[in-house]
Order: sequence, then C-alpha cells, then structure tokens
Amino acid sequence: MQVTSYTRKSRRFSTYKGVVGRIAPNRVNRRFKTNVPHQKITTDTTEFKYYEPDDKGRVSIKKLYLDPFMDMWNLEILSYGISDRPSAQSIMKALNEAIDATNDCSFRRTFHSDRGWAYQMGIYRQTLNKHRIFQSMSRKGNCYDNSPMENFFGIMKQEMYYGQVYSSFDELKNAIDKYICYYNQKRSKARLPKSH
Repeated sequence: MQVTSYTRKSRRFSTYKGVVGRIAPNRVNRRFKTNVPHQKITTDTTEFKYYEPDDKGRVSIKKLYLDPFMDMWNLEILSYGISDRPSAQSIMKALNEAIDATNDCSFRRTFHSDRGWAYQMGIYRQTLNKHRIFQSMSRKGNCYDNSPMENFFGIMKQEMYYGQVYSSFDELKNAIDKYICYYNQKRSKARLPKSH
C-alpha cells in the first residue's frame, strides 16, 4: 500500500507583520456568496518550497510566493502574481489586472484580504480608492474570514504540490501556471456558471 495523500507539516505562512498601515473593516463578514459576477473579490498570499541542487549535489531550500485574486461569484482566479519573495510589486501587478478584469461590474466592488502587510500599504489602498472599490479585511488571525481563498490553496496544494518535488523556480512556476489554467477551465466547482 502506498500513501498518496500528504499533509503539510511546516508552519503556516503568514504575511501579518502587525499594523504597518491602515486596517480596513471586515465588510464581507463571511458573506462570501454573491449573484453578481466581479462584485466580491478575495486575495491572499501563499508560500511554496522547492529544492534546488547545486553543481556539487548539495540541495538548498528555496521559496516561491503566489498572490491570486479570486471572484467569489464562481471561484475563478482572475489574476495572480508569482515571485521569489513576498513582493509588493507582484501583488500590485495582480491587483491592477483584477481591477481591469472586473471593470464591467455595475455594482460597487469589494476587494477582501487578510491583514497582511501588503494590503495595508498606502499604494494598495489608494489604488482601490481611485477605482471606487471598497476594501475589506479579515479579523486578526482568523483564517475562516477568508475561507474561499484558504480552500483554494488547500485544494491546489493537495492536487499539484504535496508529494511532488520541484527542483527549480521555473519548474514550480510552470506547474502553478498549468494548474490555475486547469482550475479555471476544467476543474468542476460547485459555484457555476463560468463568467463570460
């Protein structure tokens, strides 16, 4: 008998560094479902590890960070950034792509996140304000306040990461790119139909 399911052993990655900017109210308040496409968007950052060998056969542990933005209407990943360290640039690029993707919403949009340092940044808040988007944040240390994204991370890592050994940034990035394409276009989800 061979074990094919793996459980994460390492400490859960957290972007919370205390109050370094401004904390937004929890406008979503676990009301994740919406009948309106592109109205409620959620985001978070997660960490992956890969094991890169050098010329002498020694292996070093490296990290990759994923910053996706998800439509709560149908759980589609609208945009995402990938970087080799927690990166404001990666998050802002994905944020702007998500804003562009949701510009067709006839209702005022809400972008939800945890209290990670990047979501408290002035430039992040100012970008939302510029587009008349409400900002919402989970309560401190409460992963259930952002369960759609936490569930996505869990499903993704179970299906393409746990039990696999990636040996380079590009190899892991390509696997993530392919998985998100599969997740958006082929993987069945409870909340359908797909957008446009």
